[in-house]
Amino acid sequence: MNKSQQFKFSTGVIAYPVFFVLTIWIVFWAEVRFGYNFSKYGVYPQTLKGLRGVLFSPFIHGSIEHIYHNTIPLFVLSTALFYFYRKIAWKVLFYGILLSGFLTWCIGRPSYHIGASGLIYVLVSFTFFKGIFAKYYRLIALSLLVVFLYGSMIWYTMPVDNSISWEGHLAGLITGLLFALLFKKEIAKPKKFAWEEEHYNEDDDPFLKHFDENGNFIESLPEDEVEEETEQLQIRYIFKKKDEE
Repeated sequence: MNKSQQFKFSTGVIAYPVFFVLTIWIVFWAEVRFGYNFSKYGVYPQTLKGLRGVLFSPFIHGSIEHIYHNTIPLFVLSTALFYFYRKIAWKVLFYGILLSGFLTWCIGRPSYHIGASGLIYVLVSFTFFKGIFAKYYRLIALSLLVVFLYGSMIWYTMPVDNSISWEGHLAGLITGLLFALLFKKEIAKPKKFAWEEEHYNEDDDPFLKHFDENGNFIESLPEDEVEEETEQLQIRYIFKKKDEE
């Protein structure tokens, strides 16, 4: 990847998530500043009017605490999405909003469901299952990181708190899993930056030799590679008697 491509790639990875986060904050600011109440534009299940929330609800938040708790995971997960899955990132975001919103409309309680948490669950679910299905070591590592950071979110896909739209969370979880299955064959491997190509070669790493070009783990290496790896890992000790020192 040359410098111009690297700059364009890096800009897209950061700019799109920043733009999305800024959008939801601008909507919240306008609501507070001008005294609007956008909650009525959220998803209201089983009503024709409530269908408009399928598109609008991710941009609407009920309080500063609500939008604050959604901002960081939304930025982190969307950045990971654009970095590791650039070719399908917009599809996951756009169709994720629509499908998760529609599922919420189908199964939700008779109340307004608002917030970007449904989309966040789409990203958590998609990132986790896609990494597992891809069997590519970097994406598996990303999946494990997602579990470490956001694994506890699974509890909020159940009715543990009446003030939380667990239906929206569950809809997002299901949507992310469906997308991971749908895009199962599209294994998007991270692009290398120029400095990685110049200063680091995965073929020289003894650990990474155990993975093939598709990222699948290889239990046994050819004998010549095993011998070469063993030689690199040899530790030699020199024994000296005390009176020789």
